[in-house]
Amino acid sequence: MRISKLNDEHIRGIVCLTQGFIGGTADGKHSVTLGREGSDFTAAIFANCLDAEEVTIWKDVDGLLNADPKRFADTVQLPHIPYSEAIELAFYGATIIHPKTIKPLQNKGITLKVQSFLHPDHEPSLIDGGHRKNDESIPSYIVKDNQTLVSISPRDYSFMDERNLKTIFEVCADLNIHANMIQTSALMLSFCFDSNEQKLKQLRANLKDGFSVKYNEGLQLFTIRHYQDGLETDFIKGKKVLVKQGSRSTMQFVLS
Repeated sequence: MRISKLNDEHIRGIVCLTQGFIGGTADGKHSVTLGREGSDFTAAIFANCLDAEEVTIWKDVDGLLNADPKRFADTVQLPHIPYSEAIELAFYGATIIHPKTIKPLQNKGITLKVQSFLHPDHEPSLIDGGHRKNDESIPSYIVKDNQTLVSISPRDYSFMDERNLKTIFEVCADLNIHANMIQTSALMLSFCFDSNEQKLKQLRANLKDGFSVKYNEGLQLFTIRHYQDGLETDFIKGKKVLVKQGSRSTMQFVLS
């Protein structure tokens, strides 16, 4: 049954229990899956199709936190953030929200609530189209394990210009390699991606004629949103920093 049929008058107002993860093609001939951890994405698709006012996703933590409480002490709740910040956090690896969840909600201005099923009376975190003046007052910490750092240089010592970048990124796109961190210099492009031995092997093979490819495996990528000086000190203590780069709002460290 198409989701839109849930808006029919004889169904509207009835509680419907359905599965996540599974959908179908527009012609109804083939089934498709939304991938691992697609339940939040499923809810967002339902909300978009039904023009819902809000979506609530239930988690085992008190709303959207600024860090994984299993890794960091003294985490705090992010009470109210815009869609853009939620997308940034998901992009950098925050696991509380499926990366694809926000877009269907943002398209129709639907509020997302992140609430704890362990403490249902606790105020949920809200994600919507509003901008909050204190968005940048709470730094967020994100750690991605099992990272591979690849450093690529042209064999002819030409600049890492648009032509060379195009060649490299086309290979990455063909191999479905998502770069979690990118850094460029005159002669080198470096990026991190989720470790995958087969993808790394194919990347090296596809680029070997024109480029030198070096790599490090078993690394961590540590990202701080709304960075302030010194926030990284405790986490990186005793670790080797292979790459460090920052922007106005985000600092990233590749660690071994």
